[in-house]
Amino acid sequence: MAYVVAEPCSGCKYANCVVVCPAECFREGRQMLYIHPGECIDCAACVPECPTRAIYHEHDLPKDWIPFRDLNATMARQCAAIRRRTSRALARNV
Repeated sequence: MAYVVAEPCSGCKYANCVVVCPAECFREGRQMLYIHPGECIDCAACVPECPTRAIYHEHDLPKDWIPFRDLNATMARQCAAIRRRTSRALARNV
């Protein structure tokens, strides 16, 4: 089981979640962050850190965001790991 980054992260990439992740399972895409499902340890540390409330357990995803489960799995394999906040973050005002 894993957590999933959903639509509210699109275009922001705050990366608050990244710095608390003990498994270092976040990946940085061009427009958002992704969680590698094979590396996520299901600890939920990232959930309260997300200012856009974009992170959900894969079984609790809102119906409209279920496709993000597969998107995270696909994109996490293609994107570089991110382990800390960077100046490249696209942080937007919420």
